Amino acid sequence: VQLQASGGGLVQPGGSLRLSCATSGFTLPDGAIGWFRQAPGKDREGVACLTEADDRTYYADSVKGRFTISRDDAKSTVYLEMNVLSPEDTARYYCARSGESYSCYGDPTFLYGMDYWGKGTLVTVSS
Repeated sequence: VQLQASGGGLVQPGGSLRLSCATSGFTLPDGAIGWFRQAPGKDREGVACLTEADDRTYYADSVKGRFTISRDDAKSTVYLEMNVLSPEDTARYYCARSGESYSCYGDPTFLYGMDYWGKGTLVTVSS
């Protein structure tokens, strides 16, 4: 199982960015893919989660209405579309995979069962 996040960079406040998470090695698409972020000096925070079986999406309150998680099965890629970015969104962003969809709807942090992690991509929101 491998995941690789990309697409980070420097963006101005109010701007948008789309992150990608390339995945491989999953044999049963019945788990969950999550996006997480960690800012310097802060705990890792669950941002968004998607259940593989039925594409249900879940979001942290801090990003609800601004971020969208989606996937392209043909490309084995999961995306995080981020809009109306603010300096508070500055962090390293990670994607991760759990073998259980419960990670999305049963744990408000989305961390439950997230066993596989990709290397993060840095997002900096600054003018």
